[in-house]
Amino acid sequence: MRRVARLPGIVDADVHHMLSSNDLLTPYLPQRWARYNEQFGLRYPDSIGYFATRPRHFACRTDAWPPDGGVPGGDLDFMREQLLDAWPIEAVILNPINQTTCGSQFVEFAAALTRALNDWTQAEWLEQDDRLYSSICVPCEDATLAAAEVERRAGNPRFVQVLVNVRTREPLGNRKYWPLYEVAEANGLPLAMHVGGHGGNTITGAGWPSYYFEDHAGYPQAFQSQVISLVVEGVFERFPGLKVVLQEGGFAWLPWLMWRSDMAFELLRDEVAHLERKPSETIREHFWFTTQPIEEPERAEWLPQLLDELGMPGRALFATDYPHWDFDAPDQALPLSLGDELRGAIYAGNARALYPSLS
Repeated sequence: MRRVARLPGIVDADVHHMLSSNDLLTPYLPQRWARYNEQFGLRYPDSIGYFATRPRHFACRTDAWPPDGGVPGGDLDFMREQLLDAWPIEAVILNPINQTTCGSQFVEFAAALTRALNDWTQAEWLEQDDRLYSSICVPCEDATLAAAEVERRAGNPRFVQVLVNVRTREPLGNRKYWPLYEVAEANGLPLAMHVGGHGGNTITGAGWPSYYFEDHAGYPQAFQSQVISLVVEGVFERFPGLKVVLQEGGFAWLPWLMWRSDMAFELLRDEVAHLERKPSETIREHFWFTTQPIEEPERAEWLPQLLDELGMPGRALFATDYPHWDFDAPDQALPLSLGDELRGAIYAGNARALYPSLS
């Protein structure tokens, strides 16, 4: 039985909405790109590189398909029924599922599509429910075009962060992405790094997987590489105000990554003379993470111990990942062993501190 009355107000930091058809973007596209979309459509990644490991039905809950026959996350009223009104939800941050494909087209088309996706999100979602906020979708592989879209949206308080996928063509510390970070920092917008992406590289450190299990369990590989890249390439020395949110990547791996990185720093600091302090200090200052999928130790009392080792109690953001199959129900995701104060911070307080417009 749901214990809604015992839950505090909730900020859900990762909810997915979705286009039921790419044609829905037509009213928001310039004529040239609307015609192109109609005549040629979207280029999808090579199946062996990505979709071969995806489960059917968009990896969504079997009960998330709207009664009208649309797609999971495609019907706001149905989202209200299953999420917004079913729990004490005070705010959610939308991350469009279509960002992955729209942002991976050739750059001019990707820029038009992500701009249209943001316009569609504002008109069809944000303006329909005051609890909804959104990430800014960008054509990540062209930082100049991505920065321009951030500038266009930055004045709207309902767009609270910049969305990039964790699988990119180059590690995100690469200087080609720095113009995007400059604009994000200047406008006080966190950079949200989310599961997904079509970087054109193998999706594990050892080649192509055979099973979705490998893909799903192995996502921390990509997050670890990106965290190391951002830290070691000196992104935070150049952009000291930049904040990064790790979405759907877990967090149990962060303590040992910090330990290993600090050890490497002591041994190799002459190579990275541009770094001003230990990686663990940079990580604890600049990174946040969502709880879904939360690593669940065999014994409930081990989770508080893990968070103590992590040393980042103010950086955990609650997320359900609606409407995906591994959805975390708010009354079951956080064990009581965390204590009321920490649970309240994770459910909403940490997110409100990170995203001022939610307060």
